[in-house]
Amino acid sequence: MTPSETRQPLDAPPPDPVRLTAWVRGRVQGVGFRWWTRSRALERGLVGWARNTADGRVEVVAEGARAECEALLDLLRGGGTPGRVDHVAERFGPAKGGLTGFSER
Repeated sequence: MTPSETRQPLDAPPPDPVRLTAWVRGRVQGVGFRWWTRSRALERGLVGWARNTADGRVEVVAEGARAECEALLDLLRGGGTPGRVDHVAERFGPAKGGLTGFSER
């Protein structure tokens, strides 16, 4: 097979999409964290949402290629986020579908 025969069409769904659910703890509300997360997710072609929770965390749900979800998770844990991240807990599972775009809730 030639490389062009193995390429996915631009409009093809990602191979084996996954769902990442991450809960981010720290000073992450009121600092632009959801907007920043949305921007990073869209740059990676992910769909989903980020929302504040009543206990002060931000919950992030993202679906797409596993490598892109892992890259987003690395960014959530990195030092370049708005505010301050103390801990990120995550869960991976199969994509459920039905999501379009990436929203701040």
